[in-house]
Amino acid sequence: MIRHTRQRSAIQDVLSNAQRPLLPQEILQASQAAVPHLNLATIYRNLNTLVEEGLVTAVHLPNQATRFERTAHHHHHFVCNGCDKVFDIHECSDVFNGMVPPGFAVQRHEVTLYGQCPSCTNSGTTTHHVCC
Repeated sequence: MIRHTRQRSAIQDVLSNAQRPLLPQEILQASQAAVPHLNLATIYRNLNTLVEEGLVTAVHLPNQATRFERTAHHHHHFVCNGCDKVFDIHECSDVFNGMVPPGFAVQRHEVTLYGQCPSCTNSGTTTHHVCC
């Protein structure tokens, strides 16, 4: 049985309005506007349930804490080296099919790009990672 609580609704609203995957702490802070006494344990409990129900997806990226987002169409992610925020990339290319050896078939893929978001670029925060 699915329980519809104020806490759950607040968490779902935060994730629905987010333009990027969020850390549990970010979800807590944003959800507390609607439910002031919400705590991190409740956030995790609800996130686990929402993931099990297929409404929310856990985003696992190398060397990053797990973030959460509403389950949506296939997409990729961009990690800002300046602020560590993760952003969605909604475009996807079929170029990967041409990269595999003959006889192989791509069944799924994940792409993560790293760089700087506009806020970090405009603030002068620089990183010294050079691609390729």
